[in-house]
Amino acid sequence: MRTSPAARIYRPTPRNLALLANVLAGGGIVAAPTETVYGLAADARNAKACRAVFRAKGRPANDPLIVHVNSLDQAGEVASINDAARLLAKAFWPGPLTLVLPKQPGVPSIVTSGLDSVAIRMPAHPLFRELIERSGCPLAAPSANPFGYISPTTAAHVRDGLGQRIRYILDGGPAEIGVESTIIDLRNPSKPAILRPGSISREVLEQVLGRKVAAYTRKAPAHTAAPAPGMLERHYSPRTPLNLVAKLAPGFLRKLANNEAVLFVHQPKLSQPAPNAFWLANHGDELITAAHNLFHQLRILDSGGWKQIHAELAPGTSALALAINDRLSRAAAKRALA
Repeated sequence: MRTSPAARIYRPTPRNLALLANVLAGGGIVAAPTETVYGLAADARNAKACRAVFRAKGRPANDPLIVHVNSLDQAGEVASINDAARLLAKAFWPGPLTLVLPKQPGVPSIVTSGLDSVAIRMPAHPLFRELIERSGCPLAAPSANPFGYISPTTAAHVRDGLGQRIRYILDGGPAEIGVESTIIDLRNPSKPAILRPGSISREVLEQVLGRKVAAYTRKAPAHTAAPAPGMLERHYSPRTPLNLVAKLAPGFLRKLANNEAVLFVHQPKLSQPAPNAFWLANHGDELITAAHNLFHQLRILDSGGWKQIHAELAPGTSALALAINDRLSRAAAKRALA
């Protein structure tokens, strides 16, 4: 892969925002913060720009992009908006909810992996929305990391992964939520279904829609295009082998070699400090903290020289527990044979 000059991280000044918006409007690509994770953005109407996103990430063509919009009117330029979509947009936009809908003819096939549907959302992060506004472009943006690796939640994460492949990174601080958006399939609004779990629960979506929403089932697409991103069997993966454990007891540490690390959901009560013990949240913190820290902590562990990481699954069936466990399960999936 050809490399670009080393990426520069830009502070969110008015001058820099104008510069980066012009880059996007001119067919360039820019890494920028959303409230979920950092995205690698391009004009969703520009097939050449979107192909550059795929190249920079090393992303396969059967994994479509999410198009980010700044208004329901702009969403209507990208997708065919049905009544169910309007209800959910009114309730949850701007925010971490992606809708899969029939696409409008002007959306390039590279964005949708050749499908006649498109995934869209309105992000809540003010800087990403300002880039949409200033550039005048709906922005197609997957996570700003090499394909399959741990999603980035800071500008430094983006530079670590793509620093030699892209030129522009907008720093908006750490991502607030830390896991990607909930995705709901509304191609047939009478049969809505969760395609990817996130911070917005199925039960809340059902309340707004006034109908049942099919629960998320972890189905990996075969060799055809997936209707939404984040559905591949292996994803969000550290390079260090990851083993999942339903519930970790502090005594689990005594069974391990010195070069094995343990990732607890909440801080364990240990009789003495253990240098191989890590956790996502302090004791008593809600899962919102664990979700916020998930990808950041996986990156720390992956750079720690460990031979193996043992990770505890989040307890319960809340939206965030499902989202955390989905990301961990995909991160732990065995690599496909070449």
